[in-house]
Amino acid sequence: MEKVTLIATATMGLEALVAREVKDLGYEDVQVENGKVTFTADVSAIPRANLWLRTADRIKLKVGEFKAYTFDELFEKTKALPWADIIPVDAEFPVIGKSVKSKLFSVSDCQAIVKKAVVESMKKKYNQGWFDEDGPFYRIEVALHKDVATLTIDSSGTGLHKRGYRYLHNEAPLKETLAAAMIMLTPWKPDRPFADPFTGSGTIPIEAAMIGQNIAPGFNRDFASEDWNWIGNDVWDKARQEVEDAANYDQPLDILGADIDHRSVELASNNAMEAGFGDLIKFKQMQVKDFRHRGEYGVLIGNPPYGERLGERHEVEEMYRDMGKTFNQFLETWSIYMLTSHEGFEGLYGQKATKKRKLYNGNLKVDYYQFFGPRPPRV
Repeated sequence: MEKVTLIATATMGLEALVAREVKDLGYEDVQVENGKVTFTADVSAIPRANLWLRTADRIKLKVGEFKAYTFDELFEKTKALPWADIIPVDAEFPVIGKSVKSKLFSVSDCQAIVKKAVVESMKKKYNQGWFDEDGPFYRIEVALHKDVATLTIDSSGTGLHKRGYRYLHNEAPLKETLAAAMIMLTPWKPDRPFADPFTGSGTIPIEAAMIGQNIAPGFNRDFASEDWNWIGNDVWDKARQEVEDAANYDQPLDILGADIDHRSVELASNNAMEAGFGDLIKFKQMQVKDFRHRGEYGVLIGNPPYGERLGERHEVEEMYRDMGKTFNQFLETWSIYMLTSHEGFEGLYGQKATKKRKLYNGNLKVDYYQFFGPRPPRV
């Protein structure tokens, strides 16, 4: 298989970032749509995209796309696709599905029909009537949108936000992919200080350390497509070697994570240790009004409590006021970035954001408030 079409799925609002990452990997045939970035490349793009993309959710191999108004149409057009060229005779190939604004709205029926069509297609090629499905994993998805069916196979396995370092987390963990996006939306460079005053399980500081030392987010985990024999171990080995060669483990970093809760500080420290940054990231217990940093021209990123829970709002609003006073007084040269769903944040913080960007934290619509500080002087 010389060329493949891949879909990097993305959280709403992060598509442009994912597209930028794909282009940075050297792929030029890139199309951006809501929730996904499609690109065509050679087979080596499967391991490279899985290993390197920080803000994508999954990497899917596109098998086919067509209009389907009836179940017969869905069956026949699915059956006509070259499944046996991709899926080996012993593969496990479950089917999942979704349907939006389409005549074929019963997801369970669509899944069953696609499964049957794939089996029929493979029966013809492999000349056998039964498949044990006890081999490598190829999860098929049928996604219907406005009567267009897109058939894909998931190459990632576990979602790409699972980096392999966060075995434990607090109640409302921030996804690693969103944390990476929040950092990439700032001008932070490894030679500037970095801080997170609401560190929770340490996700933002750990993602910053990975970006700062150019460590691929997938370096410490496995992917479903590692067992796809038509890609080949040598292609995966080469991709992993590229990751190792590109990492700059000697890059010094000034990264601080703070939290009012000592349990969060301990949790974040353990996760940083698991990620290999135990000595690189400092964690401290402190409340936001006591936050101080000796460094200048730093970048501070926070995901504070939003005040969504009953009885929590007044306390959170008071904290936003404290935050504004403290940062304006003690972090004059810093750039501040805050993620919250609280619509009155700017008023409470006491300053209008330089820029505001709509994002999603899970299913919750949030705003990313960006307060630009002065540029560091040129050396």
